Amino acid sequence: MSELVIKNLHVNVADKEILQGVHLTVKQGEIHAIMGPNGTGKTTLAYTLMGHPGYVATKGEVLFKGQNILELEADERSRLGLFLAFQYPVAIPGVTVANFLRTALNARRRAVNKEDKGIPVPEFRKMLKEQMDLLKMDQAFAGRYLNDGFSGGEKKRAEILQMATLKPEIAILDETDSGLDIDALRVVSEGVNALTGPNLGVLVITHYQRLLNYIKPQFVHVMMNGRIVESGGPDLALSLEEHGYDWLREKEKTEETA
Repeated sequence: MSELVIKNLHVNVADKEILQGVHLTVKQGEIHAIMGPNGTGKTTLAYTLMGHPGYVATKGEVLFKGQNILELEADERSRLGLFLAFQYPVAIPGVTVANFLRTALNARRRAVNKEDKGIPVPEFRKMLKEQMDLLKMDQAFAGRYLNDGFSGGEKKRAEILQMATLKPEIAILDETDSGLDIDALRVVSEGVNALTGPNLGVLVITHYQRLLNYIKPQFVHVMMNGRIVESGGPDLALSLEEHGYDWLREKEKTEETA
């Protein structure tokens, strides 16, 4: 069983320390949620885990399959089995969803075997149809240009389709609920739930309890001031929805002065 182990992670962005000692372990088969106010480092954590060059780890390590992945490029982390669904996916006019996914799959195959000629088109079409059926997506979606003119919900569904196709072992969902209405949120969440199981660990980053009504985590963590300050079960998210974050801020102040 694969696990992502984050140990004392400190990260600078534009010479400012954002993460100040994050500790977290996510295993295959588990669903974790990270919540917290704006500007506390949640997206910084996601981007750092996936290898964004603007996010510089200054201390700590992130272990996955026996390697400190902080030493690897983003594509190498992806091939190991990590996946990041972006909060704001980028549009790529002229490149269809199907071509994008087939190119990504072939790049992975050729990284293992330079002589690999790529997945045969009939095999790819069969696999893509199966994944789209699983996610209850219209087959016409595959012929559209990636994220070009997509609604917020369609962009997020395209991210989930990528996850279904690439079959990661640990997936990081960065504010997947951002910009979605209730209907789109439900559809995207159903897609995530269709993919979860013993072979996939999920780290969900969100501001709101409403997403966790659909994607149900076993573990909930609260991030404040670049650190995880509280962890618990699903009831913790409900408590945050009811009481906000002030009680945790007061708890932090008390511990700092103790």
